[in-house]
Amino acid sequence: MPGGVGDFKSRRAREHFLGIYRDALSGLPAIDETHDVATSFGTVRVYRFAGTADGTPVVLLPGRNASTPMWATNIPSLMAHRPVLGVDLLGEAGMSVQHRPITGPDDEARWLDETLAGLGLDRAHLMGVSIGGWSAVNYAVRRPGRPASLVLLDPVFTFAPVAARAVLVSPALFLPGVPRALRRRVLSWISGGVDLDDAAAAAQLIDAGATDYALRKAMPKMISDDQLRGLDIPVLALIGGRSVMHNPARAAARARKTLRHGQVELWADASHAINGEYADEIAERAAQFWAGCER
Repeated sequence: MPGGVGDFKSRRAREHFLGIYRDALSGLPAIDETHDVATSFGTVRVYRFAGTADGTPVVLLPGRNASTPMWATNIPSLMAHRPVLGVDLLGEAGMSVQHRPITGPDDEARWLDETLAGLGLDRAHLMGVSIGGWSAVNYAVRRPGRPASLVLLDPVFTFAPVAARAVLVSPALFLPGVPRALRRRVLSWISGGVDLDDAAAAAQLIDAGATDYALRKAMPKMISDDQLRGLDIPVLALIGGRSVMHNPARAAARARKTLRHGQVELWADASHAINGEYADEIAERAAQFWAGCER
């Protein structure tokens, strides 16, 4: 419920999620540093993957019911170009621990700003998928200055409303008593038809987050035209042409119309799970974008 504090549904649920989380985390490159950053709304878990690249770091913001391990296929490619920081969103399933209600977009921007400040980051490129893309835009419009650029991977509540069919089926992901088979079928549909039994650990992690964690914060508010036009930083928006979360063509059209410094691409064969489907391609495209930003 909005106004509450998110937490695992029980001790057993927490243990189940942590087991899957640890398995998923083990599939990531070696973690250079682990930070638990204190903010006004709770403690935020951040992992640093340094690699050999330098330059302005990239901060990864995951989707709903996910966390840093969902970027398992992306981090190795991204590390070739930049230092990478993975954030477990506060109030979502993961290692971040919420202590205070997150009541709306201002609170969302505040905890993220406090996190980046706590890490000593004056500038950072933000990359977000799904709700993480919304989080990146929401932060940039409300706390300009620290974000150097945005890479948005099929973001929701940003360029087009969530599709009615997605709204209708989404309760199956978190309401108690929903049969496991139905919940997994909905998750597979959102993820482009992936077979969860054969899927990467990231899909298993999202499935566990949806069932083990009780999310209790306000739903995102749609980003307005004025807010999008007000973005004074470069934005790369990659929209999945097969996404079921919104109307892809409508999202791409509005992004092109409103972003003053936007590069908008409709990837025809990509689903809402674009980050996992096109990890290497996204890393190369983002690297070109970041180089252009800094030139």
